[in-house]
Amino acid sequence: MKPKVYIETSVPSYLTAWRSPDLVMAANQETTKEWWDHKEQFDLFVSALVIQEVSAGDPNAAAFRKIGRHSRG
Repeated sequence: MKPKVYIETSVPSYLTAWRSPDLVMAANQETTKEWWDHKEQFDLFVSALVIQEVSAGDPNAAAFRKIGRHSRG
């Protein structure tokens, strides 16, 4: 049985945001991306509220957040 992990809003946000010039924020983004590369080791869960939150804002950015794609700078 895989460990269960709840994915909250910062995970898709860090995965899809432009690289931050702030050192701490950039480190959080990089750590999240490294963890995400091993996500298959876990059973991931997300709430309806997180889906709602990541769907807000700029439509193009929201589309990236909803699919968890991390192809931005």
